[in-house]
Amino acid sequence: MREQYSLAKILGIWALAVAPMGILGWIVFSLVAPDFESDPLGSGVTRIVLLTLGLVWLFVLSMIIVRREEGDLRWATLKRRLRLNAPREPSTGVPRAMLWLWVIPFLVGVVVIELVLASALENAWVSVFPFLAEPQGGYSFDAILGSQEVLQRLVGAWWFFALFVILSVFNTILGEEFLFRGVLLPRMEGVFGRGSWVANNVLFALYHVHVPWVMPNAFLTGLLYTYPAYRYRSTWMSIILHSAQSVYIGFLVLGIVLGLA
Repeated sequence: MREQYSLAKILGIWALAVAPMGILGWIVFSLVAPDFESDPLGSGVTRIVLLTLGLVWLFVLSMIIVRREEGDLRWATLKRRLRLNAPREPSTGVPRAMLWLWVIPFLVGVVVIELVLASALENAWVSVFPFLAEPQGGYSFDAILGSQEVLQRLVGAWWFFALFVILSVFNTILGEEFLFRGVLLPRMEGVFGRGSWVANNVLFALYHVHVPWVMPNAFLTGLLYTYPAYRYRSTWMSIILHSAQSVYIGFLVLGIVLGLA
């Protein structure tokens, strides 16, 4: 087993990810965003840009950690440290192409949670913790794209589609996945043993302080992202599963820009 992190180091890295997202998503957003009622698109775009900056920081943080631990940021180093490799047999560590097929059942589970259970999970969560409910004022994609006025203004707005693509790349690949499943997950077994993938996912769910109403959904989908990355030692598996959501929303945003909404 490679060098493992202490609990203090795990929580320290987690805090370095959480704090900027919370500050940008709540404090900075409230200070710089235009009023949602008078300019819903401006408010929504401001929030997307701020959260994208937070996700870029997760990528930068991941690179800082890898550079300090490994001494360089060559592709071979990144592949090894972040487990950017084909899935491997749990017992032998030998790469096997057939293991990619395990993405399919996990992806079905993600789709069921996102499309069938998400609303019920959020409603139950905020009924127990009402202070974690989404505020009024364009804090989610649904709220931002919820008015016909905004949809009309986005027809032909290719800049908005490009902004979404940048957000998605840093959200489901370079930011959250690199840090949680790439940097942290392989170094958590020393503290959490075989439950390290569950502990990693608890941290992942609690990281969502910038959108706390989605925490239960993030926890359940996160289990499906994290387990195959842990069992088959391949961060690409969690990247594929996590990115499925971005691909789905991306087609919706593309339809809006093309005027099909």
